[in-house]
Amino acid sequence: MTSRLTLISARWLCAALTALCLVAGGNGFALAATSAGDDVGRSMVDYSYERAASEFYKRTDAQAILDGAVSGMRAAIKGHGGDPDKLPLVHATNSDASNLASLNHELLTADHDFGTMVGDRNMAYAAIDGMMQSLHDRWTVFMTPKEYRSLSEGLDGGNFAGVGIVIDVDPGTKSLLVVQTIDGGPAEKAGLQAGDVILTVDGKTTQGLTTEQDSALIRGKAGTNVQLSVQRQGEAKPVQVTITRETIHAPSVRSRVLDGDIGYVQVLVFGLTTGQELASSLQKLDKQGVKGVILDLRNNGGGYLNAAIDVSSLFVPEGPIVSIDSRTKPLTTFDAENTAGTPRPLAVLVNGFTASASEITSGAIQDSGAGVLIGTRTFGKGVVQTIYPLPDGSAIKITTARYLTPNGRDINAVGIAPDIAVQDVKANDFGKPATDGQLQRAVAYIQDRIAATATQDTTKPSAVDSAPSPAPAASAAPTSSQQ
Repeated sequence: MTSRLTLISARWLCAALTALCLVAGGNGFALAATSAGDDVGRSMVDYSYERAASEFYKRTDAQAILDGAVSGMRAAIKGHGGDPDKLPLVHATNSDASNLASLNHELLTADHDFGTMVGDRNMAYAAIDGMMQSLHDRWTVFMTPKEYRSLSEGLDGGNFAGVGIVIDVDPGTKSLLVVQTIDGGPAEKAGLQAGDVILTVDGKTTQGLTTEQDSALIRGKAGTNVQLSVQRQGEAKPVQVTITRETIHAPSVRSRVLDGDIGYVQVLVFGLTTGQELASSLQKLDKQGVKGVILDLRNNGGGYLNAAIDVSSLFVPEGPIVSIDSRTKPLTTFDAENTAGTPRPLAVLVNGFTASASEITSGAIQDSGAGVLIGTRTFGKGVVQTIYPLPDGSAIKITTARYLTPNGRDINAVGIAPDIAVQDVKANDFGKPATDGQLQRAVAYIQDRIAATATQDTTKPSAVDSAPSPAPAASAAPTSSQQ
């Protein structure tokens, strides 16, 4: 039995990082105990239908899911030169068992008539992909083994061959958008910048592709070249950029001390080890004598649920961190883990690409009063995905719940407003005190808080001063102030 993963994802990372999501553990695919002759692909289709029908966070329609499976298979048949109209429709009943039987018969028919042309496993993939699309949710998708492996690598850390960019889909052109370049990576060296729109990859258009598909185009073996057509804001024509892929290590936390005894910590993704990495970074900063912390969550699209709780708990001493509300389960609240250090001034940098798991941390810090948010309104992704790995290495990712901040706020499609609004800065300027206006405001806030704390400490009466003056002694017995 494989693990089930619950995710919140706003965008995907390419090369050094692969995906941004929110994940928790659970149970996964369990292959039905049937005869040895059963096809794994058919069992995967059955399992995917059951998950789509029972776990999607909104009530689903069985006929729509079955139509999606047929539509997916027909598209695969047409794509290989076959006649899709020869595959019949499937009519839903009130019985899931009957619907599964009909779906099995449909897949067997498709395999029999078109399996040689399309491939049995590809036919199963097409059916699963169609079912996921039938739910009309941008976060609910089927992932091939390569796509799922890419997602897992991006969250779990490691070395990857790619160009080193964080990507999304540009809302205007529907092409590949560069959200951020990885420090020292080949894309940064080649001059790519956040905000660039990649129109083609090796001559193939990115318009209309998902971030998973974009990632698959860009990633490749270290040492190989990839040709990009890049449109930059303010430039009349696209420019052609050739980048040599490299092996890139992707840490999820970066930290350093800024002038004035302020610790600066940038969390890139909420990955498998992010909580541990952040705890170690904060301990290191403590040893360096920092008096306040700036937590940078800009352009952070999310990560594992456990990581969001771990990170939040390092700043929120007690109380709720997040609540998960699904269609099939009661409201579940996750509390702080009692790992927070000594309270100190805290500012959290956020922007329109702060999403999902990073919004959980932002919301928990804001609602608890542990710190203030500085920047612009966050992305507003308040829904949760669960990843169900399939036995051949592929997976389905289904939106299974919504989440609420500690104060019960539903931030989906709304985002979180910062406590202190500061206009956006270029991603290339993140962390640079001379040009990062949001960081400058955070530094000023922390400095003010440090100064205010120091003033309070110097004006507070000492233990001796605060003791009441002893009354004149009536005898030689000692007074209470002397004991």
